[in-house]
Amino acid sequence: MAKPAFLYLASQSPRRRQLLEQLGIEHRLLLPNTDGDLGEDAEAIEAVRPGEAPATYVQRVTGLKLDAALARLRRRGLPAAPVLCSDTTVALGRRIFGKPDDAAHAQAMLAELSGKSHRVLTAVAVQAGRRRFAALSVSQVRFAELSSAQIKRYVASGEPLGKAGAYAVQGRAAAWISHLSGSYSGIMGLPMFETAQLLRASGWSI
Repeated sequence: MAKPAFLYLASQSPRRRQLLEQLGIEHRLLLPNTDGDLGEDAEAIEAVRPGEAPATYVQRVTGLKLDAALARLRRRGLPAAPVLCSDTTVALGRRIFGKPDDAAHAQAMLAELSGKSHRVLTAVAVQAGRRRFAALSVSQVRFAELSSAQIKRYVASGEPLGKAGAYAVQGRAAAWISHLSGSYSGIMGLPMFETAQLLRASGWSI
């Protein structure tokens, strides 16, 4: 299989771009238009189904986001290349913690995670021609006990907004993590080991 010249990254996350650069992968962004793309409904894609397990959820959402990105590629008539998509969710037991709706929601999430262990699940999928490669990374994170004042100060910084579980492992919340097992890069949003495996299967030498 010939090495692709580049891949499309269907993610707005600067952390995922940074991690792909760390692997030395040439990439271009493949994002929805700012006013939305025809037939793409991000809220509908990310909606949790009743009783859905976190692992099932994050893999299903990643697949749907990849499908949407492929349709976007065809609509725009862009050059063919592999497409990579990834999605991250936080789970406390079977409860799924996505991105907080607002500051109050972020505070409530962090209060629930305080003093407990939770899972961070990141699914990755690559479409290369007709072949789709997918992987799942699951990590465990334990937070120290957090005071309401600590939580309020952190939420006021703005960092939790737009983050699954209302925190960024590479940010200020790192000071609260008493234990972590699994993939640090996976918690950031793109597990390096699993992503490298998928890219090798897609033709890259890593």
